[in-house]
Amino acid sequence: MSVAAVQTGARGAQALPERSSVGLVAVIVAATKGEPRALTIRVPDQAPGRVDGLPAGPLVPEHATLERGLRAWVERQTHQRLGYVEQLYTFGDRDRSGTAEKSGVHSLSVAYLALVREERPAGLAEAAWQNWYRYLPYEDFRQGRPRQLDAIEARLAAWAAEPEDCAVRTRRLDRLGLTFGMNGGTWNEERVLERYELLFEAGLIPEARGNPGPALPNDPTGVPMAFDHRRVLATAIGRLRGKIKYRPVVFELMPPEFTLLQLQRTVEALSGTQLHKQNFRRLVAQQGLVEETESVTSGAAGRPARLVRFRREVLLERPAPGLRLPSRRLG
Repeated sequence: MSVAAVQTGARGAQALPERSSVGLVAVIVAATKGEPRALTIRVPDQAPGRVDGLPAGPLVPEHATLERGLRAWVERQTHQRLGYVEQLYTFGDRDRSGTAEKSGVHSLSVAYLALVREERPAGLAEAAWQNWYRYLPYEDFRQGRPRQLDAIEARLAAWAAEPEDCAVRTRRLDRLGLTFGMNGGTWNEERVLERYELLFEAGLIPEARGNPGPALPNDPTGVPMAFDHRRVLATAIGRLRGKIKYRPVVFELMPPEFTLLQLQRTVEALSGTQLHKQNFRRLVAQQGLVEETESVTSGAAGRPARLVRFRREVLLERPAPGLRLPSRRLG
């Protein structure tokens, strides 16, 4: 696409140098049966075989705006209609398809985040909903410390010890504490992108070695994705984990009526943490986020549970209604 088309045909796009391209990428998130899901497609032309990627496509002249272009590509590739979307981040790297030296093209990629209810995907690409921990398994603490961290931390420790310069080694160790909570640091669930980028810098993920290709068996860093789509996904996860603390975005993933246990499982899925049942219910009650309905669950084993719904008045009562989660300190 020409730079002139970007400047004149897409409202909100900034002027770009010649030989530039603009790509649009969508991170489409759902929470289904207590699992965080991302809508993916199979991306061809990634030797030796196709790999998972996010719905994406270039901005072209017929797209009046960036957002309309994004919606068009998502519907074409997956048949998923999007409701509310927000711009996530703009990534600007030399041609992200890996041909920069040959083409001299500077590529901008504008990523968007969309929260939806899961529907059966279709479209021109092989679309499928995947658990997002398939790609970042070390981010999931719901069943305790992920086993993948043992291998990852050993490799990171070796990477940190490589430099002969003591100051460089110290800086690397400090970063391990800030990102992975090593050496007595605190694990911050929002630092998903920082952790991914550190693994990339240390050369521990396939994307750092060029074309990722298919997943390697038992890779502790997870399944690779096309281009820098795993980086984009990490950005989205970190953003969403932060937002649930001060905005009631989690309710955009819930049905109109739900149980408190369903709400807890969804928050756990997004944050990658295990929450204490009574403490969670106390927090929800203190924040005034839900109200009871007249309905109860039916057809399930055990006692019927009261159904609740999001109390929208909370948006008018205070500026930051959300669910703040405890931090985790690792050894």
